[in-house]
Amino acid sequence: MKLNIALLAGDGIGPEVIDQAVKVCDVVATKFNHEINWKPALTGAAAIDAVGEPYPDETHEICKSSDAVLFGAIGHPRFDNDPSAKVRPEQGLLKMRKALGLFANVRPTFTFPSLLEKSPLKRERIEGTDLVFLRELTGGIYFGEKGRRDDGETAYDNCVYTRAEVKRLAVKGFELAMTRSKKLCCVDKANVLETSRLWRETVQAMEKDYPEVEVTYEFVDAVAMRLVQWPNSYDVLITENLFGDILTDEASVISGSMGLMPSASLGSDIGLFEPIHGSYPQATGLNIANPMATVLSAAMMFENFGLQEEGKAIREAVNKALNEGIVTEDLADGGKAYGTKEVGDWLAANV
Repeated sequence: MKLNIALLAGDGIGPEVIDQAVKVCDVVATKFNHEINWKPALTGAAAIDAVGEPYPDETHEICKSSDAVLFGAIGHPRFDNDPSAKVRPEQGLLKMRKALGLFANVRPTFTFPSLLEKSPLKRERIEGTDLVFLRELTGGIYFGEKGRRDDGETAYDNCVYTRAEVKRLAVKGFELAMTRSKKLCCVDKANVLETSRLWRETVQAMEKDYPEVEVTYEFVDAVAMRLVQWPNSYDVLITENLFGDILTDEASVISGSMGLMPSASLGSDIGLFEPIHGSYPQATGLNIANPMATVLSAAMMFENFGLQEEGKAIREAVNKALNEGIVTEDLADGGKAYGTKEVGDWLAANV
C-alpha cells in the first residue's frame, strides 16, 4: 500500500516524539512492503512564528490531500501566560478539526501489566481496564458564540448541538460497541442542560437500531467519580466536547503515564492520529520525552487503514520495551532511564 501522510510535528516535544514514530513507521513499511510518503507541514506556535497563523492554508491543503495526519503537539507558555493574545496555537487545532471534519475523537484507556504499580490508583481498581471514549469534537461550547458584554464585565460561551451532530457521533459509538463487549454509556448532564437532553433523547431513539447493545446513561459528574473507583466497569463511552475533554484527561493517568496513551480524531474522509499529552515545553530538546504515545498513535493509524498486523507489530514492540525496562525517565522509577531517541531506536529495531 502507498500512503501519503501529513506530518505535523508542532511545538515543544512534538518534533522529538514525531521523529521516533516516523522511525518506527518506516521500519513497519519496509517489513510489510508499504511505501510512506511523509508530507511535513507547520502548525501551532511554530506556524505562528513562521507565517502568523496557527493552521496555515498551505498546511490545510497538505492535510486535505493526504490519507491521514500524524500529529505531535502544540502549545507554548508565552501564549498560555498572555490572556490578551489574539492568535493562539490552540486556535489552529480547533480550525483544523473543523476544516477537516474531524468530529469524533477516539481516546482509548488501557493498562499495561508491567506498569500497574505506577498508576495513582490501586491495582485492584484498574486491572483489566480497557475502555474507549468517543468525544464529539467540532460542536458544543468550544465552537459556540462567545464574547463579552457590560463593558467586559460579563462573559458568555454558548453551547449548541444539532441532532445530526449527536447522531453521527453516536453511530460511531454504537458501531464500536458492536465490535467490543456491546456496552455503550452516554455521558451527559440531562438533569440540567438542554443540549444534554437532546443528546439523551437522540441516543435513546437509536437504541432500536442496535438491539444487541446495552445502553446506559450517566451524568458526567458520576462518571468522573466512577473513573477513579471502577474504571474497568466501562467499555465504550460517548459524550460531548467539553465533558469529553475533561474526562479523557482524567482517564489518561490511569495507565501510569500520560506519555502512553494514543488517540485518533476521525471524520468521514480523513483521520488524525496524535498522542494525548501536550507540548511539555519544559522538556523540549532534553531527550527525555516519552515517545510511546505517539508511536501507539501510529499503530492506530495503520489499524484505521485496515492494516491490523502492522498495528499489532508496533503494540508488541511497545509492550516488550515496557517489560524489559526500555523506558524514559517518567517510567524509570529510579532505574535506568533511556532517552527519547534511544527508545525510538529500540522500538524500530524490535518491530
